[in-house]
Amino acid sequence: MLIADSILIIILVLLDQWIKHAVVANIALGGQHPVINGVLSLTHLQNDGAAWSILQGQMWLFTVIALVALVVMGVFFWRYRNQREHWIEELGLALMMGGTIGNFIDRAFQGYVVDMFQLDFINFPIFNFADSCLTVGVILIMIGVFLADQREAHHGN
Repeated sequence: MLIADSILIIILVLLDQWIKHAVVANIALGGQHPVINGVLSLTHLQNDGAAWSILQGQMWLFTVIALVALVVMGVFFWRYRNQREHWIEELGLALMMGGTIGNFIDRAFQGYVVDMFQLDFINFPIFNFADSCLTVGVILIMIGVFLADQREAHHGN
């Protein structure tokens, strides 16, 4: 599974960087392109903070957080490497690592993260593919932990 997870991480990072490049190349900074009217637009933004632009300009903090997170996720990957019952957690970790690396690349080389997905039907921060990977990864890990607890409770009876 470790090889498949590594390939998935590479694909996610490449896809994230490709999407960001396409937005930068085709949409002016601050420009907007509707994808599904009233639902989704592509909006080219540069974010040097986190969600809702909090902690703007704190690149050193985001660098430390990303590096620590990657080490911790790597430890969990190693821990789950031969445990088939933890495939959901592994998938979640792969998504989180891909998202972390994708945004880290932006911050390291540009000093900001390129964001583009705008949900037009709700007041929500504009985000990118890496952010989506992180969110789905966290959800999968939560599901995996819940299922592991259920397995332990079932085997404990």
